[in-house]
Amino acid sequence: MDDMTRNPALNGAGLALTAMVCVQLGLAVSVGLIDRVGADGAAWLRLAWAGILLFVIVRPRRSEFTRSTFLASAMLGVVTAAVTILFMAAVDRIPLGTASAIEFLGPLGVAIAHGRGKRFLWPTLAFVGVLLLTEPWAGTVDPIGVGFALAAAACWALYILLTQRVGDEVAGITGLAVSMPVAGLVATVVVGPAVFERMTPELLLIGLGLAILLPVVPFTLELLALRKLTTAAFGTLMSLEPALALLIGLLILHQVPGPLAVVGIGFVVAAGIGAARSGAREAPVPVEVR
Repeated sequence: MDDMTRNPALNGAGLALTAMVCVQLGLAVSVGLIDRVGADGAAWLRLAWAGILLFVIVRPRRSEFTRSTFLASAMLGVVTAAVTILFMAAVDRIPLGTASAIEFLGPLGVAIAHGRGKRFLWPTLAFVGVLLLTEPWAGTVDPIGVGFALAAAACWALYILLTQRVGDEVAGITGLAVSMPVAGLVATVVVGPAVFERMTPELLLIGLGLAILLPVVPFTLELLALRKLTTAAFGTLMSLEPALALLIGLLILHQVPGPLAVVGIGFVVAAGIGAARSGAREAPVPVEVR
């Protein structure tokens, strides 16, 4: 614990890892919900409740934003809605592990674009690990599902960049109290009319609990992590996402990985450790920003 306190990179890596665990647990829990309300319904429930919760709890004030930071927070909300809806549409057509691996190309691209020196090694190692995890040469997948996952990857890359900017320029988690309500509104406009008739009081209550696990807690932790890590390190740490998806699938969904998948996990864990140790920002941004 003392090492994490002294080392901003390890501290940020711990926050990011916790966020990823919450995401994968939330996705595993969502499997049953998707069967009842569809992928778009599950996405809407999470985003709508998350927006309401953060707005009510944090109660952002206009004086806490400049015009630029308010627009950045709003844009982050649009991107958050897009990545959530697109990824849920992808997992409705292709396996969770495959979708997670394809979506990881977004953070990987950020890591490569912003990495320097040895940091280029970690994205490369992570990419090899993802290939071993997914074994794309072993069979065919739904091309529309792949398209959704690739679109989610592009949105995820933009999400990382916008989250770091908002985290740097807006105090506490106030930026999320704007971005998440915007995400909820976008989801309501895009998929709301198609899912309202499926909702019941029980499903709304389940959605409230799920929204806390995903996305309220992980998005908050990611914002805090990006105050301590470079975008290159954070993007590479996201390589753990497919490995965690595989592990959660084994423990909760009883999906047994093959030998190559196990080797792939080793590769992405090694990449994550390398990113955590070399990815601290030169001047980590404090929790209360300026």
